[in-house]
Amino acid sequence: MTSETLILIGVNAIKIALKISFLPLFAAMITGLLISILQASTQINEMTLSFIPKILAVLATILIFGSWILRTFLEYMINLFQQIPYLSG
Repeated sequence: MTSETLILIGVNAIKIALKISFLPLFAAMITGLLISILQASTQINEMTLSFIPKILAVLATILIFGSWILRTFLEYMINLFQQIPYLSG
């Protein structure tokens, strides 16, 4: 196994992790932005107010896109396991 192969596997793992985590993180970011705008407009300065909507947004995103996330991860893992015989030689 060469160092180029290890680097390629690592880069692909990072790409998959970013691809999978983008949607829940984006949902949390948008929800936090909307809650911040609401807090600024109503002058409510409660720091804990944004946690529950963020959690609900992330859970809803995972429920909606969970099958795509699982399929993407499984395709990567199956591809990685299929490459194992070629990595040792």
